[in-house]
Amino acid sequence: MSRPAGWARLRTAIPVLLLDWAALSIAIAVTPGLSASTGWDVLLAAVLLAVAAALLRPLFAAFAARLGWAGVVAGWLLTQALLVYLALSVTPHIQVSGFWPAFWASWLYSILVSAGMWVVTAGDSTAVLAHLLRSTGKSRRAAVATTAPGVVMIQIDGLSAPLARWAIQAGNLPTLTRWIRSGSHTLVEWHAQLPATTPASQAGLLHGASAHVPAFRWLEKETGRLVVTNHPRDAEYVERGFSDGRGLLADGGVSLSNVFSGDAPVSMLTMSTAARKGARRGPTPQLSTYLVDPFGLTRSLVLTAGEMVKELFQARRQRVRDIAPRVRRDASYVALRGVTNVLLRDLNLNLAAEHMMRGAPAVYCDFVDYDEIAHHAGPTRAESLASLDGIDWVLGTLEQLAARAPRPYHFVVLSDHGQSQGATFRQRYGLTLEELVRRLMSGAGTDVAAAPENEQWGRVRALLTEVSGERQAVGRLSDTVLQAHGEPPATGPPEGAEVVVVASGNLGMVYLARERRRLTMEEIEARHPDLLTGLVAHPGVGFAMVRSGARGALVLGRDGVHHLADGRVDGSDPLAAFGPHAADDLRRHDTLPHVGDIVLNSLLDASTDEVAAFEELVGCHGGLGGWQTRPVLIHPAAWPAGDPLVGADAVHHQLVRWLAGLGLRAAPETDRPADEQTAAGT
Repeated sequence: MSRPAGWARLRTAIPVLLLDWAALSIAIAVTPGLSASTGWDVLLAAVLLAVAAALLRPLFAAFAARLGWAGVVAGWLLTQALLVYLALSVTPHIQVSGFWPAFWASWLYSILVSAGMWVVTAGDSTAVLAHLLRSTGKSRRAAVATTAPGVVMIQIDGLSAPLARWAIQAGNLPTLTRWIRSGSHTLVEWHAQLPATTPASQAGLLHGASAHVPAFRWLEKETGRLVVTNHPRDAEYVERGFSDGRGLLADGGVSLSNVFSGDAPVSMLTMSTAARKGARRGPTPQLSTYLVDPFGLTRSLVLTAGEMVKELFQARRQRVRDIAPRVRRDASYVALRGVTNVLLRDLNLNLAAEHMMRGAPAVYCDFVDYDEIAHHAGPTRAESLASLDGIDWVLGTLEQLAARAPRPYHFVVLSDHGQSQGATFRQRYGLTLEELVRRLMSGAGTDVAAAPENEQWGRVRALLTEVSGERQAVGRLSDTVLQAHGEPPATGPPEGAEVVVVASGNLGMVYLARERRRLTMEEIEARHPDLLTGLVAHPGVGFAMVRSGARGALVLGRDGVHHLADGRVDGSDPLAAFGPHAADDLRRHDTLPHVGDIVLNSLLDASTDEVAAFEELVGCHGGLGGWQTRPVLIHPAAWPAGDPLVGADAVHHQLVRWLAGLGLRAAPETDRPADEQTAAGT
């Protein structure tokens, strides 16, 4: 080890040791049954504790993993206590009356160290980097070093290109700003086709199959199945329908915290594989190490609690200052924000670090921090922007970690869609889309059902599903939590429902559910004469798309009709305000499987670019209008890029070409778009 490197490690170790000393001194002082003669005795105990942890914690983590999730939870509760008990017991002049005083002292010590490290580091990744290098040391030593580069792809869920440009120009994202200003990376905008949702975009980005996902949730009229893509069983069902085994990550890649797997052989916290039969059940060694180490789960829980307190303050500030638009941020979201913005982020960082140290050729990880907060606070609000800074910190940490990995890594940062802001449909008009449809339906007593709105629990559901697959107490507890947060069995709408209404942001779809096929405009008008007319006339509806038996797909507005088949417009064009891609997006969307009999898009306020979500979210995506269809792609500047990228499938093919250029695809020929293969005679 060189002298500069040795001094750097020493500069890191000394503050950590001093903090451990102070925290252990407080824990001993306030815990009945523990006492120390002098502070020097406590310092010796802190040193012994560090040595014992370095030697024994990996063994405890491995043993706990063999016992399953119950063992890991027990390890999290007891490992640090056992180490503290051991260190205090062997230190001269420290009195320990039994295990339980050491148990309570260990928790107080861990909390104090976690809080102290957060204060002392103040955004500095040195301590976290040292921890990651220590926890992944075994994997790094076992990996075969190579000069062939790998690629780490980080998805910042919901980040629009305009907002990314502004944040980088302002210098608010130091890592990304440095990459762009230095010329190492290039930022480009791509167009997310309808629907602008994570499942549709990830089906495209990871599989080149976005045409299989018509919305965030939809009704399969042929089978009567109501599909909600952030339910692991539904995500597995959807991926099984389009996967060809040659997804983006098929050649040794790793999928972390995604909706779909990209056919990765290693897939963790991914919805489509979490509930898969034959998948691994129980904790992996990486998860065990993270959970048992106090710098892992305990630290994350302390910071999660801090994030929850911050959310309470920020939500109250919105109310007091009467910031509008805003939505109610209830207790479940307070907990959810803490989990997604701290716990899952830390877990994803640890998992990405582990696989980089193993030399994985490609890693794709979705960070949902910004998207979740922007849904409830607004896409450009201060708390949403602060979450971007946290993800930027993760990028900087991974960049430093890559310098120690067994292979060099390139970084690609991209988003799946943007977000658009606005007061919700219900806030504006006092009723939901479902209630409006019910009011317009012919015949009293028409049964109208709506799909559940529980998008925000998706990533937590994936984590709980992996745990619940184990037939132990922890698995049964996770099953209970899943049932409480909308993971029903795969079923259709309520029996007898004539109409099903689903919402994906400001995109809505209406199904006349008793018919097993898509109905034409003429059939809808014959059965319910007031429905289409009433929807199109409503001020909260920007346009409706239906399929005419005689004229093909039509976009209906209050003052005009756009004929998608030939582009002809009668009266005022209802798509004029929705951008240059609107007609092409709708023309394509009309051809997708399982599209509603009526497709609705909310209003677009031309003066503010605000939309009206059909869900209770102040920031939304799914339809047209605003920044929601303008995601970002940041890639190494030296990599050749093609024409402007339209659609997630186009981004997928670009990513595949880049991986193939680096030698990371086993069969590049099969990865070309179908039209190119046809032209080549394949």
